[in-house]
Amino acid sequence: MVFSTADVPRRNRFDYWHSVACQNVIQHDSKPRCRPEFQAELRSSALADLGLVEFSNAAMAVVHSADHAANANFDEVLICRQAAGHLVLEQEGRDAFLGPGDMTLLDPCLPYRGEFSADSRLLVVKVPRRQLEAHLGPLRAVTARSLRPIEAEIGLTSSFLAMLPSFVDSLSPSAQEAIRNQTLDLIALCLGKAAGEKAPSASSARALVRMKVRAAIEARLHEPQLDLRSVAAAAGVSLRYANAALADESTSVSRVIQERRLARCRKALEDPSQLHRTVSDIAYNWGFSDMTHFGRKFREAFGRLPSEYRRSLNEARRSQTAEAGLPAATGGRFDLSCR
Repeated sequence: MVFSTADVPRRNRFDYWHSVACQNVIQHDSKPRCRPEFQAELRSSALADLGLVEFSNAAMAVVHSADHAANANFDEVLICRQAAGHLVLEQEGRDAFLGPGDMTLLDPCLPYRGEFSADSRLLVVKVPRRQLEAHLGPLRAVTARSLRPIEAEIGLTSSFLAMLPSFVDSLSPSAQEAIRNQTLDLIALCLGKAAGEKAPSASSARALVRMKVRAAIEARLHEPQLDLRSVAAAAGVSLRYANAALADESTSVSRVIQERRLARCRKALEDPSQLHRTVSDIAYNWGFSDMTHFGRKFREAFGRLPSEYRRSLNEARRSQTAEAGLPAATGGRFDLSCR
């Protein structure tokens, strides 16, 4: 079953989404970062008695209050796997910072808060509480713990869960039951590993700061004179603290800005619909004012000068087009002139 805001009038999109999410995921209150521009999509399916809900959404904050928790379904807990973007969750005094591939457990019978980044995509697996407790005992000690795929068991489980929504509708009932049991065993294995380890050393506060700094950078990336202190201020911290938080990931505010600008320029150079734009136009648009500096940094990041990178892509496209016997693309349109 698929729900999307795409065909809903803009003024009604968020209210529609909130209603769908409460019905298919969990009761909560939420607030979008930008209501007029809000977009989201939700797909629900099932693997035997395990509910699967995939959803993507624009940036927003959510609150599952004490009242919501008091009326939640006691029979299930939620395994959350982040597929894209970032999500910060807080439950039982612990914060879980989820990036792509990371997982955590949420207990619907306890309050929690969450903050989704832009372009977030999440898979929620609804798991029978009592069967998971049969593996692990009480679950309170393992809620809101970040499970990162750097460990073999967690990486395997994360990849396994990511595949489920694509296959469940094609599986026979007997296959679904067998894979459902494997899913529970893998989840229990990951949570048991987390229960036996110390909490992550990086503070949850710093993780939240990193997400906010990155969001502030994305929002103002095109500004040529983007000021580092204003980025930190938008995240609600000093520049020194912002850099200290990013240092946990071996980067800094200025480095993130440069990396994101280069990535945007590379994407524009790869886009056939932007062939009419010059390299310098693209670079200026994403905040570079010195073309020599831009060319040097682009080559350091991607191995070629921007013009060489674009030329190689165009030659590859022309070769593929010729092999397929199709008219060549010019500026994003077909060239139908006689030769």
